[in-house]
Amino acid sequence: MCVIICVFLVVMTAAGFIAGNYFYSLALQPGGDRSEVFRADHNRIELPADMPPQDPRDEEAWYEQSLHEDVYSISGDGLRLHASRIPHPDAGKRWAILCHGYSCSMHHMIRSAMFFGDMGFNILLPDARGCGASEGDYYGMGWQDRPDIVGWINKILEWEPGAQIVLYGVSMGGATVMMVSGEKLPPNVKAIVEDCGYTSAWDEFAYQLKGIFKLPPFPIMHFSSLVTRLRAGYRLGEASAVDQVAKSTTPTLFIHGTQDTFVPFSMLQQVYDACNAPKQLCAVEGAGHAMAAAMLGAEYWVMVERFIGQYIL
Repeated sequence: MCVIICVFLVVMTAAGFIAGNYFYSLALQPGGDRSEVFRADHNRIELPADMPPQDPRDEEAWYEQSLHEDVYSISGDGLRLHASRIPHPDAGKRWAILCHGYSCSMHHMIRSAMFFGDMGFNILLPDARGCGASEGDYYGMGWQDRPDIVGWINKILEWEPGAQIVLYGVSMGGATVMMVSGEKLPPNVKAIVEDCGYTSAWDEFAYQLKGIFKLPPFPIMHFSSLVTRLRAGYRLGEASAVDQVAKSTTPTLFIHGTQDTFVPFSMLQQVYDACNAPKQLCAVEGAGHAMAAAMLGAEYWVMVERFIGQYIL
């Protein structure tokens, strides 16, 4: 009987690791179509006909005409990370670091960069590890990216001692800047704006596991977290924006669309309630995932500028 039980446990453990490895490859390894399963594009709702007019500028043309340059840093674990630096002639010491979403690249933040340029900021657009021109063979889900962003903050302070820095992120980028907020940051980081970030990598993938595959968290999430720890150096549960904002002292604006079905709207209240820093909440009625800026139009950027204007000169 003991032999049968031992064989059963071995078989179940092996099956769990196979499932965990599959989920890790599907969700956290860049390349191919596998990560497309978790892309949010198919979760975006149709925009209403009476939504505000959108800025007509071509972001790629704007970017090409900017004085952008490629810059690089080395992460704590030896990865060569890439970012695009866009100076503004009248920015002085004002800087904004813009963090992109899951399986995207810095190019997906160029439209946001235009508006920060309008506000008079120098801009840094990092490629997260495993994305764009940055090295890495897995997505950090904000957790492994947080020391990378701290590294970019320090790089800006090398270029511009006395810089005043704003962090802005959307989706995984929103989770990233929230996770950064719990680190020991220099006083140069004046404000954070997060748009539709998730509470934790565990919560987000458990939500997707149920929504896409109709599966409960146990046991796949547990084995996936263990595989992630072995292969990427972190557990999905420790990648927690909730825990990090609870330690933050940096003023933070939280934005989320009420019709978000990719990072559920319910997560907004959880991260907002956990934050002990000066804070503001904006629930954008009718907006799907990462669509708050499109839904509000110019009003979105007026709100962002007013918020950060309270804390930066």
